[in-house]
Amino acid sequence: MDKIKFSVDSARWSQDSDGLWVCLKTKDRLTATRIAQEVRDGIFDVEISPHKKKRSLDANAYCWKMLGDLSATTREPRTDIYRSFIREVGGNYETVCVMDAAVDKLRSGWEHNGLGWLTDTVPSKIEGCTNVLLYYGSSTYDTTQMSRLINLVVDECKAHGIETLTPDELCKLKGLTDG
Repeated sequence: MDKIKFSVDSARWSQDSDGLWVCLKTKDRLTATRIAQEVRDGIFDVEISPHKKKRSLDANAYCWKMLGDLSATTREPRTDIYRSFIREVGGNYETVCVMDAAVDKLRSGWEHNGLGWLTDTVPSKIEGCTNVLLYYGSSTYDTTQMSRLINLVVDECKAHGIETLTPDELCKLKGLTDG
């Protein structure tokens, strides 16, 4: 069975002569049936994580439109502008400590994931090692992270006199109820 991802909104546990049971409530009948059938054939690892609402494609399109407007005004490539904001979003990177000899290979591999998949390095206190900051591109962002990116882009647009959506329109676009 391949990895299955589905949403649950409630859980309970019980115990009987067969052991302990965890019951997860979902609206996805097909996935629930598939899991129940396939789990009979082996042992599986289960991981539970909080649900994150994904960014909307409309928010992404608006972000790139504004980046294009900034590019036209500042005469900087929009990908360079986009990359400069990635480091400012917050909560969108991991720090890993690697052997100095592996730094270039890690950075090169990571940056092949996409335009916003950036890396920075900072010294490690461990001799022979470097801390590498691995930034995720906006394709992985949830609504909160995408909202922060759009806020950065909109603020920069306003600083350059570029017209943007109203605050109410921005909240709707970002899938938020407040700014």
